[in-house]
Amino acid sequence: MNLADPVTPATATPDDRLFAPGRRAACVGAVALISMLAFESIAVATAMPAVAEALGGLSLYALAFGATLATSVIGMTIAGQLCDKRGAYRASLLGLAAFLAGLLLAGLAPSMTALVLGRALQGLGTGVLGVALYVGVGQVVPAPLHPKLFAMFAGAWVLPGLVGPALASGLVHWLGWRWVFLAVAAAVPVAAALMLPSLRRGGGGTGATLHWGGLRWAALASGGALLLHGASQREGVGAGLLFAVGTLAAWLAARQLLPAGTLTAARGLPSVVLLRGFIAAAFASAEAFLPLLLTQHFGWSLTQAGIALSTGAVTWSIGSAIQARVQGDAARRRLLPSGFALAALGLAVVMAPVLVAVLPAWLALLGWAGVGLGIGLSFPMLSVLLLKLSPPQSQGANTSSLQLSDALVSSAALGLAGLLFDPVTRQVLPVLVMACALAAAAAVFSPRALPRGA
Repeated sequence: MNLADPVTPATATPDDRLFAPGRRAACVGAVALISMLAFESIAVATAMPAVAEALGGLSLYALAFGATLATSVIGMTIAGQLCDKRGAYRASLLGLAAFLAGLLLAGLAPSMTALVLGRALQGLGTGVLGVALYVGVGQVVPAPLHPKLFAMFAGAWVLPGLVGPALASGLVHWLGWRWVFLAVAAAVPVAAALMLPSLRRGGGGTGATLHWGGLRWAALASGGALLLHGASQREGVGAGLLFAVGTLAAWLAARQLLPAGTLTAARGLPSVVLLRGFIAAAFASAEAFLPLLLTQHFGWSLTQAGIALSTGAVTWSIGSAIQARVQGDAARRRLLPSGFALAALGLAVVMAPVLVAVLPAWLALLGWAGVGLGIGLSFPMLSVLLLKLSPPQSQGANTSSLQLSDALVSSAALGLAGLLFDPVTRQVLPVLVMACALAAAAAVFSPRALPRGA
């Protein structure tokens, strides 16, 4: 089977197979790259305690994660410009180079400071790649196949989510923590060789002049995200102050970087961008505190809590596969709010055994499976709607906005979760209530994501 087949224009083929000739290489390369990014994220989170101990850098532990988030915001903004004006191929080159350089710097780091710098480069690369992948492969694959495409993207996270922690632990034990980064670095050229040729033949951008005035707002957004991340790591008055300043910075930047009307849920594209932030934040904040609920409140082991998280990843993939098979605009129109509502209901079920002590603890597992299924039904549809509502010359900027909304609202939600969580009582119920409210708000506002008459 020849993966390096020529790219056929997206409108020129009636073939309804996602891996048909003309787009096979791009799809295989995209799956490989997303799986690699997913493994890196999960594996680094697993290995970071060993990394910080080996380098004597526990004081920089939180910054090793916060720096990645902050620079990814800048990467997303850069990628939006590059994709629209120079094409997804050039943006992907930049993203891959930054990501690979970051992996090598982190893997060979002589100190925790050097590792944090490597993580910052990784964040820049992943921010660029996240946008370039959506735009580049979305242009190669015909619009009717976009539901299948984004379901495939979601599925690419499942295997790393299931085996990533165990594999990372094995690498740390047998080869040392450096190989968590270096093993991923070794896989980057393979994924690039599969994907880049198709993106290069798929065409470029408009060729218009690049304007970097928006980078100052991206820097402000990055700083806001970093402050919000810092708020989630602190307690007391200091956490509240960081949260307030970070939220203000993120809000000011969002007004400039996101489509007009996003913050007021204007119909169409602005609401699509806002909903992405709501549902991503609901999932991120609930997922961060679910293991604590299961281990501290219900007395589950870490292994059992890990299985619960994996269950959500599996049902997310199932939900994505279901939405890809739904035919007809009317059915898909009903599916979007249904997915958000199911996620909100799932979070309510997670909380039920806490609120009503006689209810069995396994209901929390059932609820989390429902959360994953609901987000799987709705999350990919937002990506489909975004590309559908975006003219080709604006797909990069709008995809950048979608992912910026994800990062900024999730950062704000995690910062607020840090304020709501009481480390003395270890009560996580307020955090879950917040997450449920975000998912419910997404369900309420979801009809506004559809154009009038759709």
